[in-house]
Amino acid sequence: MTQRKAKFGSFDISLSGEELKIGDKAPNFKALTKDLEDYEFYKEMQGETIISVVPSLDTSICELQTYMLNKASQEDMFNIISISNDLPFAEQRFVREKGSENIVFLSDYLYNDFAKSYGVLIEEYNLLNRAIFVIDENKIIRHLEYLDQNTNLPDITKAVEVAKSL
Repeated sequence: MTQRKAKFGSFDISLSGEELKIGDKAPNFKALTKDLEDYEFYKEMQGETIISVVPSLDTSICELQTYMLNKASQEDMFNIISISNDLPFAEQRFVREKGSENIVFLSDYLYNDFAKSYGVLIEEYNLLNRAIFVIDENKIIRHLEYLDQNTNLPDITKAVEVAKSL
């Protein structure tokens, strides 16, 4: 398994897994919903989907990323998944306090299946490295962005434009 480097603020981090590429088939993965139910991506996914990967919803940057995507989803028709290693209880609290009803919140803390399949596992902290993926209805990756610095936002405007064009 390839190991890559990135930054988490001023800290160096190691990322596990291979980076995916535009045109790759999006890997299937198993995660937990905010209601503690199993979620299988291939079984549940319908239509164009943006997968927003965040280290923790309890940080201002992750909250902003989620807010921006939630707002975009209210204006256009595409699906949004927010995935992190937050516990489902934290995701429930986030939705209760911040809204974001248009987003499917998934937790990868139990299986780390998404993290390993999509190459976003931060080994030192067992968190997910910030990234964004746009996947078409045939499960083909049409846009992606892996961030080398977790304190930066992905280009959400670009991701939304790609999702709208599908």
